[in-house]
Amino acid sequence: MKANKAVFLDRDGVINRPIIVDGKPYPARTVADFEILPGVNQACSDLKKAGYLLVVVTNQPDVGRGILKKEVVEAIHETMMQHLPIDRVEVCYHAGAEFGEECECRKPRPGMLINAAAALSIDLAQSVMIGDRWRDIDCGKRAGCKTIFIDWGYNEPLHEQPDFKAATLLESAELILANR
Repeated sequence: MKANKAVFLDRDGVINRPIIVDGKPYPARTVADFEILPGVNQACSDLKKAGYLLVVVTNQPDVGRGILKKEVVEAIHETMMQHLPIDRVEVCYHAGAEFGEECECRKPRPGMLINAAAALSIDLAQSVMIGDRWRDIDCGKRAGCKTIFIDWGYNEPLHEQPDFKAATLLESAELILANR
């Protein structure tokens, strides 16, 4: 059986515009606040045409922390799926270890990538993780993927160095297609 190659996409800051407060990114709180970034449609289309599966992998700890309802996150994902050719969405709703909810799926752990790889026959070594935070890059590295960092200039350092840096998802797609 032939293994698939995939592009794993963080959601907030890669697909949609994050809400920035004090140099830190936060997710959209409503479907109305969910704004797909310029060039994302083109990037997704180009990657699909090149044979990549597109898998969104997103931490949504505000659900586990009681700040955001799971139904809102699911409605945002329905909207996203209506506009973009996404093959699968993996979500970690756990609050995080600092809130007493340890799990294997919350980035920087690679659980969501490993789960998607098993479900969709993905070869992680032939795949790429794109994210805008250190957790995304560390997750991709731990899963054995190449990584691309979209730098929004957040007030947080990287832990691992990405394989590439880009300004947007469209630029990331161009890097992937030029280096395959």
